[in-house]
Amino acid sequence: MKKVLMLATTAAMIEQFNKSNILILEEMGYTVDVAGNFDEGNPISQEKLNLFKTWLEEHGAGWYNLPATRKPTDLKNNRRALKMVISLIKENHYEFIHCHTPLGSVIGRFAAHKTKTPIIYTAHGFHFFKGAPIKNWLIYYPIEWFCSFMTDLLITINKEDFKRANRHLHAKDVKYIPGVGVDIPRFQNCVINKEAYIREFNFPEDAFVLLSVGELMERKNQIVIIEALHKLNNPNIYYLAVGQGHLQKLYESKICEYHLENQIKLLGFRDDVDRLCKYANCFVHPSIREGLGIAPLEAMASGMPLISANINGMKDYTAQNKTGFCIHPTEVDEMANAIDYIYKHPEFAKACGTHNQKVVKKYDIAHSKSVMRDIYATFIKTHEGK
Repeated sequence: MKKVLMLATTAAMIEQFNKSNILILEEMGYTVDVAGNFDEGNPISQEKLNLFKTWLEEHGAGWYNLPATRKPTDLKNNRRALKMVISLIKENHYEFIHCHTPLGSVIGRFAAHKTKTPIIYTAHGFHFFKGAPIKNWLIYYPIEWFCSFMTDLLITINKEDFKRANRHLHAKDVKYIPGVGVDIPRFQNCVINKEAYIREFNFPEDAFVLLSVGELMERKNQIVIIEALHKLNNPNIYYLAVGQGHLQKLYESKICEYHLENQIKLLGFRDDVDRLCKYANCFVHPSIREGLGIAPLEAMASGMPLISANINGMKDYTAQNKTGFCIHPTEVDEMANAIDYIYKHPEFAKACGTHNQKVVKKYDIAHSKSVMRDIYATFIKTHEGK
């Protein structure tokens, strides 16, 4: 039985973005084991993680709970994770490893180097990019530069990373894929019960609703939306934030301080994002860093106008006054002005939504799967028998 190890710091990274890759490898005759932290650091519910474990078992895959963390300074647990991965490789004789997340990739590549196992690393957005904080360049760039010498194949998901990897890093091969893909029919064709949402959120029937999807954390930067709504002081504009995270209490405090409890709802985990996209009027994604951004692409597939940060990965598909507005992620005035304009100009919003449904076609999940299938086939052919 040919086996592959799929590795990430958090198990959620595999559950959210790699189930299709597991199925592709399964079709190619491989069993895929998954290694990641199932207990901590996951931006999805424990219930969803338990369902993922069941899904893996149904597909004949093993799952291993790594003590890895997202913190580069947590040397103790990440060393333990490295030792565990090395033991797994020796025990299961994997044909190759496919690793994800910055620290997961470091662990995976050191383990692969130690055991002479071929390795693929998908970089879901380098932490170092044009405009990134200097500390990101000082910490992450040297690590990635060093580890690139131990990388057989580096896959990037945005064009800036692809160019930088080719010019400055040393992986044996570098490929570009258009992200993990968007299930366009799901977001284009879903039907909603608007009255049910009106009752659930207690919003007026004619409410103008903003929507964001992402972990409540500094990188996703939802605070700028809250501050913008406070600045606008418009009781007709409402905001739904899907996701959980360590900033939830801070956001709740700010919402109360600004007396916005009736206008802003922190929804936690939801499995109806496609329907929420049809209910809301505008999608807002002010991330400080984004490898590509699956949530805004899904919103574009549903026909929503987009207010997005003018940063690395999202630059691949956003354009000022075409997809909506591209703003500096920390500028509250820019965010407030963008929201206000889309609220007051429904024809502009409609034109952006129509444009977005055309742009997103190149990110269709069927295309992404086809590209990934070809990459796996070439990689396997190159390394078989070695």
